[in-house]
Amino acid sequence: MTTSSVSALLQRLAREVDPWTPGFWRDFGIGMLKPLAATAAVALAMALSSTQRLGIEAEMLYAIARSFLQLSVIGFVLQFIFTQKSPLWILPAYLFMVTVAGRTAGQRARRVPRGGYIAGVSILVGTGVTMFLLVVLNVFEFTPRYIIPVAGMMVGNTMTVTGVTMKKLHEDVKSQRNLVETALALGATPRQATAGQVRRSLVIALSPVIDSAKTVGLIALPGAMTGLIMGGASPLEAIQLQIVVMNMLMGASTVSSILSTYLCWPAFFTRAFQLEDSVFSE
Repeated sequence: MTTSSVSALLQRLAREVDPWTPGFWRDFGIGMLKPLAATAAVALAMALSSTQRLGIEAEMLYAIARSFLQLSVIGFVLQFIFTQKSPLWILPAYLFMVTVAGRTAGQRARRVPRGGYIAGVSILVGTGVTMFLLVVLNVFEFTPRYIIPVAGMMVGNTMTVTGVTMKKLHEDVKSQRNLVETALALGATPRQATAGQVRRSLVIALSPVIDSAKTVGLIALPGAMTGLIMGGASPLEAIQLQIVVMNMLMGASTVSSILSTYLCWPAFFTRAFQLEDSVFSE
């Protein structure tokens, strides 16, 4: 997809979404009727949950209500940011996404000390390096309208991968503690002693990203591609963007997950190259 075609499409959408134009709120309310109608699927899920006595009906309702509110608010926030010409608006939006993602990934790996910090730094570096390459290679313009959505896709994906990596690494080191301590006693460094556990955690965490790249377009149309097609772009233009998205997701996820394993070692080992008992105690 050429930059000019994407820019023309996004500019047209921006003109159509102006909160200050007459009739905007009326049209917005009418447009929200379809999302409200789609909650029938949630009602079906809640009914099935009730019949199976799963006890998660309230959680389902809360999740949908929260997503409805969050997406509505972020829509207006992004609309404001996209109308600004200064690229400086990218930084606060990007750091906010990374902070939330780091905290969420840290909660997944809650047994890793300073897990939120480790995940946040890993996500920041992985997505930052990948975004830098895309901008330098002129794949995307360095403007909020391009960078923020792309960064959001990368941050969301790396959040999952990084959280799984950290969680699985902790579990494997704990379950194979005797092997790790034996290797350390024989003079191995922490990296050498946990090489097998690191490889296993990385393979498990990155497998969904690789599998998604293998089956993209065959099982389901990805979100970026679907959004462009529904926005008026041709399928041929949409697949070009989707190829870029798959490439950047794989790159950012790999960098973030590998970096997270390096950052976990200071929390897993003492300065004497011994496992921290407080981290791996029952």
